[in-house]
Parts: sequence; structure tokens; C-alpha cells
Amino acid sequence: MKWLVGTAVSVYAAGFSALSIQRDRAFETGRFDLGNMVQAVWATAHGHPLRVTDLQGEQVSRLGAHVDPILVLFAPLWWIWPSAHMLLTAQAIAIALGALPVFWLARKHLGSEREAACFAIAYLLLPAVEWLTLNEFHPVALACPLLLYTFWFLDEERLVWFAVFAVLAAATKEEIALAVAGFGFWYALAKGRRAAGAAIFALGLAWTAVAIGVVIPHFNHGASSFYARYGEVGGSPRGLLQTALHHPGRLVSKAFSGRGLDYVAQLGLPLALLFLAAPLVLVAAVPDLALNLLSSTRTQTSIHHHYTAGIVPALVVASVLGAARIRRPMPVAAVALLAAALGNVFLGALSQFGSTHVTRHDRIAARALRLIPGAAVVTATNSLGAHLSARRRFLSFPIRADATWIAVDRTKPGYLDRNDRAATARAVAALRRDPRWRLVFADDGVLVFRRR
Repeated sequence: MKWLVGTAVSVYAAGFSALSIQRDRAFETGRFDLGNMVQAVWATAHGHPLRVTDLQGEQVSRLGAHVDPILVLFAPLWWIWPSAHMLLTAQAIAIALGALPVFWLARKHLGSEREAACFAIAYLLLPAVEWLTLNEFHPVALACPLLLYTFWFLDEERLVWFAVFAVLAAATKEEIALAVAGFGFWYALAKGRRAAGAAIFALGLAWTAVAIGVVIPHFNHGASSFYARYGEVGGSPRGLLQTALHHPGRLVSKAFSGRGLDYVAQLGLPLALLFLAAPLVLVAAVPDLALNLLSSTRTQTSIHHHYTAGIVPALVVASVLGAARIRRPMPVAAVALLAAALGNVFLGALSQFGSTHVTRHDRIAARALRLIPGAAVVTATNSLGAHLSARRRFLSFPIRADATWIAVDRTKPGYLDRNDRAATARAVAALRRDPRWRLVFADDGVLVFRRR
């Protein structure tokens, strides 16, 4: 069965790497968010750790938005393969390798390589895992495999390796350490290691508290944007607590709206709800799940985005441990594999293979962008951003500031960080009238301007 799992991991890594690169060549990525990550890695590789250009055109540290210093580790890889495709490939390979700890954990607790292989392949078929792989590139996506390795080493009581992977996972985003804290809770109660479990729990909470309360404000002029998405339920730790105490119904109605319930179902049904049989592990999924359900940002309650990265590992681990409890009455591994396969048919990303094509328009856009020098300051619409952001300064259209080149795709009218056809049209019209700029390329809606 090891060969089957190895083959599945290899096929997944190769297939999703190729598809991710194809999507980038078809301009289905953008400055938000692949371009931001490319600029952070490029800057780190060139001696300016995690420096990026914000929406206002200021040079800032990425740590003022998200605490994901794991991006620094990609700088040496950038020296070898200086391309956004390196990030996309690394992400696909990393997520595919998450099947290995799933296999090891299931083999240990179920006592069968065949059943373990079923769970490993089920992990690769989970819709949330596949969409996580395809959602451009995000450091937090790496939390999915890293948390699986973290739990495996904790279950094996190999605490040094546990600590290594726990730190790596926590370095992918500010709240991921809460999932590690949840693993500590499980370790204290399920394994009886109360002192060690309590220490892990406390350190996980402390990491997140420092990341959100100290690091982000330090790099963001004393403010934190973390709570901006939770204005409807308090907007701050104190506000959330007051809402929970005085208006708990508001939290419940926000979390379990129709959209929220649909989101929970799309996460849980492809695992046949087996995780309910191991509720202690689910503590690790609660923080990220609650953050998503209470957020006013709709993408946080969609399995097509990267916000599932801290939830999926706990659900998968709990499903394996739950299966170990109920395996005698039913073939749980087969049930898990069937549920994942059916979930994939209705919700998965395999349909994307063969549906993404590089069109004539995409080839025109690629040709136009080759006119722009690599060292130039450029401003561009979002869909062109991932292809131009490997530079010190990169601005979002229509911000001009010190830009010497402008690239616009009128068929995908990006305006700052959103799509706005009318505003983009007005900005382009003003640009055409401005004598300081000369149109040097125009074809199929792709425009390139150069400052005179």
C-alpha cells in the first residue's frame, strides 16, 4: 500500500503544480494575492526581508498585515528558480506530502495499511484540500500539511520534532498557533500529559496574542487590521466578549446563517462526519472555524479559498481517530474514501483540469508585459499583477505615484483591490488625456503606457 500512497502523492503534486502554473499563464491569478507573496519573497531574496508595496504606494513590511514569516524560507529557492511558478509548485508539493502523516496515523490507529491508504487518498480527494492548493499561493496553505506532521509527532511523543513543525506551522499566519494550542489540549487529556499539554496550549495562545496584539500593530503604525472583519460582532476582543455575554444570539445567528451552515456541511460531509467520534481533537479546528463563521468577509466561508488551512488538519486527524473507535461495526476507511470521492464529484477541483486554457488574449497580455523593464516602477490592474510584482515597487492601478510604466487589462477591470468597470474606464480615459503618458501598446483591451 505504500507504493499506492506514494503514487497518489506524486500524481497530486505533479497534476496540481501543472494546473496552478497553467492558471497563472492564463492570468487567473493576480496581485491579490499571488503578486503580494511574489514581491515579499523577491524583496527578501534581494536583502529587504518581507518588504512590499501597499495599496497607498508605501513600502511596508508584510508583517503589518499578516504574521507569516515562513515566506523568508522561500528566498533561497527564489535564487534557484526566480518565478511565481516556484511558489505554486512548492505549495502543491507541500500539500500533497500531507497525505503521508495521514497514512502513518491511520496505519498506527487502525492497524491496517489498506485502511490507512484509503484515508491518505481521501485526504487528497477532499474538495477543501484541492481548492486550497489552487487558491493562488498563500503561506497559510502550508499550515495544512505542517499541522498534520505536528500532530503525528505529538501522537508519537517525539516532542523535538513536534516543536519544529509546530513553529513552522505557527509561522504561516498569526492565528494558526491556536490550532497547535488545540493539539496541546488533546495531548493533555487524551495522553494524560497534563503539564506538557498545558504548556503547549499556553504557548500557542501566547504566540497568537503576541502576533495579533504586538507584531501586527508594530509594523502597521500602531494599528491592527485583524479585527476589522468582525465589526458586526464586536470588532475587538473586548467587543467580542461583550457580545458573547450580552447578545449571544447575535453570535449564533451570524455563525450559523444559511451560508455558514453550508460552509460547515461542505467541510464535514466529505469526511462522512467521522470526526464527531473524536471530539477532543476538534478543539484545534474551533478557533479558525469560529473566525471564519463570524467574519464579515464572505470568502472566509468558502472552501474555494485558503481560510480552511487551519481547519482541515484537525478534521482529518479527528476522522482517523474517530474511525479507530467505530471501525468494528463498519468499514470506516471505505466509507471515508467514498465520502471524499463523492464530495469531490460535487464540490472538488478536478473539473478544473482541461478547462483552463491560455487564450489569444492571454498571449497578447504576456507579450505586452515583456515591454516593461524588470527594475521599473509599475502600476497595473490586478490580473496583470502577479506577472509584474517581482520588483522593489509595484503599485495598484490607478495609483501612479512614481511609476514610469502602467499596464491595464480593460477586459478584467481591476481598480485597486477590487473589480470596478466604471471606475477603471474613467481612470483609463483620464490617462489617455494626460500628456505625461504615452501609449506604447494597445491590443485586445491590453494597454501599456510609458511616462514621457
